Parts: sequence; structure tokens; C-alpha cells
Amino acid sequence: MNRRALSLPVTLLVALMMSINASAQNKPRARDLGVPFDGAPGPLNAITDVKGVEVGHTTLISGEGKLEVGKGPVRTGVTAILPRGRQSNDPVFAAWFSLNGNGEMTGTTWIEESGFLEGPVMITNTHSVGVVRDAVLVWQAKQFSKTAQPWGLPVVAETYDGGLNDINGYHVRPEHAFAALDGAKSGPVAEGNVGGGTGMVCHEFKGGIGTASRKIDEKLGGYTVGVLVQANYGRRNQLRIAGVPVGLEITEGTQISQLTDASTDTGSIIIVVATDAPLLPHQLKRLARRAAMGLARNGSVAGNSSGDIFVAFSTANPEAAKPSGTTNLTMLPNDRINPLFEATVQATEEAVVNALVAAETMTGINDRKVVALPHDKLRQALRKYNRLAEGK
Repeated sequence: MNRRALSLPVTLLVALMMSINASAQNKPRARDLGVPFDGAPGPLNAITDVKGVEVGHTTLISGEGKLEVGKGPVRTGVTAILPRGRQSNDPVFAAWFSLNGNGEMTGTTWIEESGFLEGPVMITNTHSVGVVRDAVLVWQAKQFSKTAQPWGLPVVAETYDGGLNDINGYHVRPEHAFAALDGAKSGPVAEGNVGGGTGMVCHEFKGGIGTASRKIDEKLGGYTVGVLVQANYGRRNQLRIAGVPVGLEITEGTQISQLTDASTDTGSIIIVVATDAPLLPHQLKRLARRAAMGLARNGSVAGNSSGDIFVAFSTANPEAAKPSGTTNLTMLPNDRINPLFEATVQATEEAVVNALVAAETMTGINDRKVVALPHDKLRQALRKYNRLAEGK
């Protein structure tokens, strides 16, 4: 997309984003390359395998060369996750967890207090949280004019894309948040250099948006867990994929390490966990914590300057937040929650790798280039350690 896209009408911008989403699904994913993962994914292997969940992206890419604050280059965007879709403002039970808090996710104090997520989860860059938050309030008031409450505390999370993007140019505008919300849909989810993940870096490869899911055995409830990540964390030498030290095997293209003290960590990650299992907020808090274990499988240590913030929600128990009367709830016993813990760990691990596999090499401000994870070298590393999936 060129610079003209920044001023296109929202309706046309939504159409462009839908085209990008569709074309992105033609890319191979981690399993296609032979990366072995535990567990059984849902049909889409995406957070949208949880019925009702919709995802939308607005991707902003324009300009090249030297950084001119306010002009570009622009490498950023917005991602929207709607738990019950665009047509519903029925809150969902939710909880959040900060593994390391050098980051931002607005609205979490009310999630902690009330146990509910009362709108979408939005993800963007660090300096665009405010404008996206305000845009959500405007969108909700218009979308649900007859039923919207007179106040709101939107959930907006961020990771830093200032290595590739003119982050202090504030290129994300309200209409871009509106486009992500209005363009949200079920079905396959675009990954890599899209939405809020457009300018992100993961383990010093190009990072971005990734997603995965797990379907629990019918004998254990048949529930689905879906995960979406905005991956922007980690050093190259830490990266593990399917237990293989891929970051040590693929050492070329590590310009980022040369720019910073190798003893420091980089970046952040936002993780959104969705399930249709009937979990209450305290159980969802436990689920959110387990995302950290999936992250660790890929080599993260959640370093001091990393913002590793997770939110989990359940689409079960509709109308639990109705303002009058009493509500009859269903709840999964704690003794049956282990399969959901396992599913969360597995889907988180795979979502991060899917982000790396989908992302493409990008050049941003001051001609800074971040290379994509090379698929052929990934397969070579997996084969070297006898971890390439059979038939691949």
C-alpha cells in the first residue's frame, strides 16, 4: 500500500484490508514447512475457531528512506479482536496477566475488578494507544447507539515498532481503528506484516501477527482454545522452534544485535487467548498465565524491558452481564481445566512461530532492514536435529 492509502475513504480502506487478508492466507504456515507441534488444531488453526470471534486489521505502509517525523516511512497499523463479533456488545468473562509490565494494555483494572471484557481487544503501536482507545469509544457509541452504556474503558494494547516505523509521526488515526473494527470477520486470519504487527520484530527476525488454535478431545468437553499474538520480542540467540536452537543455526542478517548491547533484551508481546469453555474470571486468569509457558517454549525470558501482557476471555455464558435480575451460569470444574491449560501453551507456541513464518522482510526508517525467517534454513535446522515433521 502506498502513501495515498492513508487518506483513502474508510470503505475503500476496508476493502483493501480484506484483499490483504485474503492474499495473506496463500502463504505457507509453520505446519506447512514441517514444524512439528503438539495437539490438534481447529479447522482454521486460528483464534477464529472459537465461534463468534472476529478479527480485523488495518495495515499502513508508505514511504521509504530517511526518517522524517510526521511524514514517514510508515510501517504500522491496528488489529481488532471482537469476542462476539461486530454485531454484539454482550460482555464476556475475562482476565488479564502481566508477565512483565514494560508495556501497556488499557482497561485492565476494570477487567480485574468486574471480571468482564466489555468490547473489543485492540492492538497497535506504543504511541497510538490513546487515539485507538478514543476511536473505540466513538465506534461503540455509533455501532450500539440504542444499547451502549454512557461510559467505557476500552482494552487497547501495544508493542513498539519504532525501529521500522515513524512512531512519533502518529500516523494511526481514528478512521484506521474504525476500519479494523468494521472489517473484522470470522474465517482465516491474516498473519505477519499486518495490522498492529506491521512494523514488529521477533527474535531479530521480522515479526508481527500470528494465530493458532487447539481443539480439545470430545471426551474432555470438545472445547476450543484460540490464541492471537502480536510478537515483537526476543534476541536471536534465544529463539527455539520445536526445541531446535534455530536462532543459533541461522545467524545471518542480525543487524539489530549490532545496534544494541547484546546483554539487553528487546521488544514485547501481546497475547490474546479465547475459548468457548465455560470459565469464570478467576479460571481465565489461570489460563492467561499459561500463555507464558508457550512463550517460553520459543525462548522468551520476559526480560526487564519487555512488555509481555496477556488477556483471556470466554464466549460461554452469554448475557452474564445483564443489568437486572439474576444469572444462571455454567462453570467447568477446576479438576477438568488441565486440557485447556495444555491447549493454551500449545497454541501460544504455534501462534508465535506462525507470525515468524508469515512475516516478510521489511525495510523501514533510515533504510533499516529486518529479514524474515528464511523458510529453507528453518527446514534445514529442523532436519539437522531430526525434528522435521514426517512427510515434509
